[in-house]
Amino acid sequence: MDHTGVLALFDRDMREGARPDGPDALVERVNGVVRQVSSAHGWNGVVWSDLDEASADAAIAEQITHFSGLGLDFEWKLYGHDLPVDLGPRLRDAGFTPQPEETLMIGESADLDLDAEPPEGIRILPVTDRAGVDLVAQVHELAFGTDGSRLRHQLLAQLEADADTVVAVVALAGDTPVSAARMELVPGTRFAGLWGGGTVEGWRGRGIYRALVAHRGRAAVARGYRYLQVDAMSTSRPILERLGFEPLTTTTPYVYTP
Repeated sequence: MDHTGVLALFDRDMREGARPDGPDALVERVNGVVRQVSSAHGWNGVVWSDLDEASADAAIAEQITHFSGLGLDFEWKLYGHDLPVDLGPRLRDAGFTPQPEETLMIGESADLDLDAEPPEGIRILPVTDRAGVDLVAQVHELAFGTDGSRLRHQLLAQLEADADTVVAVVALAGDTPVSAARMELVPGTRFAGLWGGGTVEGWRGRGIYRALVAHRGRAAVARGYRYLQVDAMSTSRPILERLGFEPLTTTTPYVYTP
């Protein structure tokens, strides 16, 4: 894989050319910054910026003023190659709190191992309605220890507005949800984003996460997407590397609460 070329394509299509991720979201381009503004239930934040040492602080202050005026928490999604090189410290100095660093991993679908099937006793159920969304949110809460209401609202809105832009699945052991994940598709781009892969403690290490990656990967290939993208935590990076994904850069969410 041409790492430099693919990363430039990702920046152009998925960040600078970002599109709203739901029906209640709006993407705005203001003074070298691309941001998404949504409801309190959606994702709010900066997805791309073209800044330098002279413009960065003013741009940061402008985003704080904008989102604070709306009464919204927001995230500045900082990538390891973003400029200026001290953008992270500048965000911290402005009151942002960095979250754990992740690795942007991308795989070219033709080179990935997507044959993995769920282990014995596990079945993968497509999520198409409110009942399925509730199962995904339940797994999210158990796997990550965080509130699933925002995910529940966003996923349900996506399915109702345009079901072709999202693929969600839940893994069941009998009738018990033990893992879940989703894939977001942006028509007109070459990237399918894999998100939210989480497995309930006690069911990890059995190949369920790998099977959900492969399941979504096959769905992306069937829809004509060339690349699969994951923001990987340290626990999932080795699994993704064995499937053929390659690390391109890091990404760190910087969160600001008014």
